Amino acid sequence: MKNLSIILAVLGGALAGAAVGLLFAPNKGCDTRVKIKEYLKAHGITLKKDKIEELASQIENELAK
Repeated sequence: MKNLSIILAVLGGALAGAAVGLLFAPNKGCDTRVKIKEYLKAHGITLKKDKIEELASQIENELAK
């Protein structure tokens, strides 16, 4: 159970760091969405186009809060 907590803490920290980085990014939201899609593709994350759009929208919505 302790290992799971550590893993969740690391993932949560990484997500929070990425969110803060995107919040202070000098790019527009649409440019950031394109970069997110390119990053996913470059790292071999293969999702259908609509799933990539959905993921980018979710990230964008979280950052807008």
